[in-house]
Order: sequence, then structure tokens, then C-alpha cells
Amino acid sequence: MKLFKDLTPSDLSDKQKAQKVLLQLLKSLIPFYSESGARLRIGDTGTHYELSSQEMEAFARPLWGLVPLLAGLSEEEKSTVLTKVNKTAIMENKTLKDGFCSDSYTACTSSKDSEHIPSLLALISELVRIYIRGIEAGTDPESPDYWGLCHDFDQKFCEMPAIGFALLYAPEFFFDTLSDRVKENLSDWLNECNRHNLCACNWQFFQIITNLALKVRGLPYSKENMENGLRMIDEYYGKGGWYNDGNGGDKDYYNPFVMLSFGLIYREFMKEVDPEHSERFLERAMAFGKDFEYFFDDSGACFPYGRSMTYRFAQSAFWSTCLMTEVYPIPKTRILQLLCRNLSWWLNRPIFDNAGILTIGYGYPNLQMSESYNAPGSPYWALQAFFYLALKDDDEIWDFTNTDISLSGSVTSSTCETETLFLPHVPMLLQRGYKDGHCTQVVALVPGKTNHEGHSHNVEKYSKFAYSSKFGFSIARSNMNLQENAPDSTLAFVIDGFVYTKNMTEEDYIIDKDHVEMHWSPVRGIDVITVLRPTERGHIREHMVKVSGKLYKDVEIKAYDCGFAVPENEDACTVHSLGCEGRVELLIPEPNTNLIYPKTRIPMCVYDINSGDNYLKTEFIYL
Repeated sequence: MKLFKDLTPSDLSDKQKAQKVLLQLLKSLIPFYSESGARLRIGDTGTHYELSSQEMEAFARPLWGLVPLLAGLSEEEKSTVLTKVNKTAIMENKTLKDGFCSDSYTACTSSKDSEHIPSLLALISELVRIYIRGIEAGTDPESPDYWGLCHDFDQKFCEMPAIGFALLYAPEFFFDTLSDRVKENLSDWLNECNRHNLCACNWQFFQIITNLALKVRGLPYSKENMENGLRMIDEYYGKGGWYNDGNGGDKDYYNPFVMLSFGLIYREFMKEVDPEHSERFLERAMAFGKDFEYFFDDSGACFPYGRSMTYRFAQSAFWSTCLMTEVYPIPKTRILQLLCRNLSWWLNRPIFDNAGILTIGYGYPNLQMSESYNAPGSPYWALQAFFYLALKDDDEIWDFTNTDISLSGSVTSSTCETETLFLPHVPMLLQRGYKDGHCTQVVALVPGKTNHEGHSHNVEKYSKFAYSSKFGFSIARSNMNLQENAPDSTLAFVIDGFVYTKNMTEEDYIIDKDHVEMHWSPVRGIDVITVLRPTERGHIREHMVKVSGKLYKDVEIKAYDCGFAVPENEDACTVHSLGCEGRVELLIPEPNTNLIYPKTRIPMCVYDINSGDNYLKTEFIYL
């Protein structure tokens, strides 16, 4: 369902309105916390990790939104919230020595608003109280809701930096209020990440930020693990601001989700102590932002590509982190524009259930596209997009809507045109299609993956020919027929009724400003060289298909060169054969295979394939 109605980018650039939007997202969670507050149960779907970790993850991830909200309050508002929290603690018969520090209580009881709490601050106070109690119970070995000791590669390592973030940006609420006993328990539990192995990928930043928080708050931490993590992060770095997600990993949205954003958070607290890494993280963010700006069309949509798409508006977490840490790879007004457009595009979509809880999925609830690590609480990683709420009321960012830069966009011309950009460090060819001066669609032409690791639907998420901000991509349900395979934006072969699609690409691919050339094989005995050439209205695909006569003599083979999956009853993408004997057909795939639209149609050219050499050439028009 839709939780919001007709939110505009301007609504999200108004601090008070944006605060209310975030609080609506957080308020929906309140009925589902455990009695202690330490666990959050909002669904029953499974993951490869334990149920206890699922509930701890769901508890931790809302902190990515709550913490910047608290950091951006005025001192008077903070005092009012703390007063309310302490009064609640007293009414619950909590002694100060077991719950909150007396200094914190004394400092906030003089607030002139203590007798009358505005509704917004009352809700914030309720959430703060839940999280203080939750941290106390979750880190207490004697509590029935104790989060427990960890093991190697534990999912809870991914959630520790959210608590670390709270210690860094809202210590008045989540550190100063804690008793010495609770601080000791919290420190000991967070240090679990220093006693075990973590995945050699973006997870290294989780350990870095957790240790950073412990260090800043004067608690025991591992300098050695912090330094080793920083060394590994440097090893993952490529060029032009882009990281691989681990050695041999992908360049995907884990760059804005984690790699660049967490680097800026590290820099904010370590400029003086570690100027070398701080300067590197700044330089990389400055370079990355100049590429990443072009991933968004003017509606706010960003093309889905790669794994963890259920994190949704975490796509714009990098922009929000830039605002929070005062780093501007592009003008500040443009950053705010990109962020608010993306947030409004997402929050106007039916991505919530009937209780107002974010669902697993992308443009709508959809378990089909999920990975084995997507738990009910996982989508709340998206709340990192609200980091900008940490900015104070008097920051000039909140006045930008009164300038001549409209957050809703402005018409600059009445012509249709296409801009093609070569991003060599990703690598991608980006097509930006314009109509009446507005960018209406961004399409990425890619060579695809050259290796396979174990995340679900790796082929569809990385190895199609093109990915669109308007049409997304589709996930296969099976290879038993075309309807279940939903082979949009790829070349599919049907042999004896079974569907084979483009999967891994050989490492010798070529990409430049004019074309992408790749060598691949869908199945033994069939080798394909594909060339993608961008045009003003879309792209042209040329396929050189070599079929082994020894293996496929007298076997019927058909090839389906497929365009984007478009919404039903919409003719937004056309396909036709160029000089080849291809027949245009329309595939009606299974519902809920596409990430953005529940029901789609896939236009395609069908070719008869013979033993020996075959040449196919198809044009796709979508811009």
C-alpha cells in the first residue's frame, strides 16, 4: 500500500515536513517492539541467519533515521525530549543508577517545555525511550532479550555500526544517559566484532565505524582491526571514486550504500587523528559524486542494478551523507535536489504493508527478487537517506526552496535529445533521454559479470544488456518457459523447450564511448559475440552466434532478442530486426517478475538459429 500521498520534492526539502515523514515511518514500528524494546518482529520470512539476528537487525536499522533526527534538534528540543524520557523512566520505577545518569537528568529537568510536550517531540521521546531500554536489554547477558555472543561472519556485525552511529551523532541520548554498568555491557557486546572474522567486502567498514564509535566515546576498541579494515578498504578501491565490493567484487550500489558514505563519516571524526585516510575518503567522494549525479533521472528514479535493491532509497544515502558532513562534489543545491526527488519518487510508491511497514521488494512488495540475507527489517537500511536531517534549523540548506532553483525541475528546451556518457571506472555507458528539457529516463548499457558468486539472481541483477530507471529489470522464476523466465533486455535461446540466457561475460570485453563488445556462452556448444551501440533513441544489438553442428544437428533453436519489460497496456519500447529475418512478438511474462511493475509485456524479435554462424541485428527504441 501507499503510506504517503502526493509527496513532492519540496516537501522533503522542508525540515519540519521531512521530520514528520520520517516519524511516520518510525511510528509504524512502535507496536512491534518486544517488551524490553531490544527486538523488533515485523515479519515471518526467513534468512540464512538466525531469527534472533533478524529481530536485532530490525531493531538497529531504524537508528539510521532516528539518530540524525535527534542530532538536528535544537538544544531546547533535546532538553525537552530528555526530560520526557527521564520522567517516563521514573514512572516505570527505574532507579537512576540502574538506568540513566543523574547528571543527564538534572541537566534536562529545567526545560520550560517539560510540562507540555508537543506531539512531535512526544513521539520522538517515545522512540528514544524504546531505544535506550532496548540497548540496555540487548547488551545485558542477564536479559531474556540479550542479543547474544556472536560467531564468525555474524549478521549482527552489519547492525553494530547503526548503534555506533548513535554513539557518534546522538551521545546525549544513547551514551550520556547510560549507567556505567550499561556502558560496560554495550562496550563488551560491540567488541564482539573484534573477536571474530568478518566478510572481506563492505563489511570491513562496519567494523571500522563500530570501532570508531568506541574510540570516540573513550571505550575499549581494537586499533589493530580498525587499521586492518582501512587497509582492506584501500585494496578494494579502483579508480575515479569507485570501489569494488571486496577483491573481485562488483561495482554497484554498495558504493553509495556504504563505501563512500561510511568513508565520509570516518573522515568527520578522524580529520586530525588520521588525516591521510580522511583526505583519501574526501577525494574519492568528490570523484564518485561527479559520476553518480548522472544515475538519476528528473523524476527522482535511479536505475535498479545489482543486489540489495530492497534497500530502495538508500540509493541517495550518499547525497544525504554529503550534506550531513558538508562535502560537496557537486553544488549543494543540486545535491538537495537529487536527494529530495529520489525520496519523493520512492515514498509515493506502494512499498508498505497495511501496517505501514516497509516491505521486502523494490517498486512494490516482492520476495521473488530478494536475497538470502533480506529479512523483514532489512529494508530500513534505506533510512540512511535521512542523514540530512542532522543539519540544524539555521543551516542555509533549508532556505534553498526560496531560490530560483526549483526542486520540481525546470523546462530548458522543447526538443527531444539523448546524452550518452562513458563511465570507464564502473564500467558503463549511460544514456540520458530528454523530453521538453527534462531527463525522463536513464539507461545503463553494461558488459555484465565476469564471475559468479552466490547471491540470488546474480545473472539478472548484473548481466542483462541494459538497465533502466523507467523500466527496471525482471527476475526469472524458472528456465522452463519464456513466461516464467521473463528474459527482458537479454538474448534468450530456447532449446528443446528450455530457456538459456546470457550469464557470465568473458573477461576480454571492450567498452568505450561508442560501444560495448562482449563474448559469452549461454550453454555448451553455443558461443556469442554481442555488440551494443547506443543511438539517439535507444540502442542496436549485433549478435554473432556460432552453433556447434556436432552438438545441435537437427535440433530446433530459437533466439529471442528482448527489450525492456514495459507496464501492461503501455507501448513505450519498440523492437525491430535490421536486415535479418526476425519476427516481432510480444511476450506476456508471469506477474511480479519485474522490479517496478507487477504486470508487464516484453517486446522481442524472434530468430531461427541454425548450425554454424548466425548474424542477428536488432534495434531497440525507448528514448
